[in-house]
Amino acid sequence: MEKNIDQTMAFSADLLRRENIKELLKEVEAALEERGYNSVNQISGYLITNDPAYISSHKNARTKIQKVERYEIIEELVRYYLDND
Repeated sequence: MEKNIDQTMAFSADLLRRENIKELLKEVEAALEERGYNSVNQISGYLITNDPAYISSHKNARTKIQKVERYEIIEELVRYYLDND
């Protein structure tokens, strides 16, 4: 299928933000699992307490997760859960 590059494309910042959060969580999960941690427990602990010590610095996971506001991560998790019920 050929794309028409003369057409204006719609851009959704919200969709991009949501995809970025999803990718971020997958990267953090992989880093935590690689270090032997239970990723669900560690990410939950971080989201509840805002204590970055719950997230390993392995593969910059701690730095990555702190680039996004916690409430945005929580909103996306709730949205995903409700949409996939």
